[in-house]
Amino acid sequence: KRPRNFGTLEPHDLEAHDHNPLCGDELGVHIRVEDGKVAELRFHGQGCAISQASASIASEELIGMPVEQIGSLDADWVVDLLGISISPTRRKCALLSLKVTRGAATGDASWPE
Repeated sequence: KRPRNFGTLEPHDLEAHDHNPLCGDELGVHIRVEDGKVAELRFHGQGCAISQASASIASEELIGMPVEQIGSLDADWVVDLLGISISPTRRKCALLSLKVTRGAATGDASWPE
């Protein structure tokens, strides 16, 4: 109920925003980079419990990670972090946080596979 690392971050070095039209989730990310690593990260937006939980849990793992490593993270990374089974219809809810983070870090805003 109290998601971690939610809000906005000023100043920030990287940002992206996207949505999941199937569920109505909207999520943005602000990232501050120091020495090539994620120093601080904040998600902002609204959505279902799965998208918000995914962003909260992923944010804890992303802080301290080299920015160049973010592009290699895949869908299994997020699903494993959540630790629950995700139905095919809710998969994009779970993956939205990684989608926006990869978009901010690499410019690739495609859905993670």
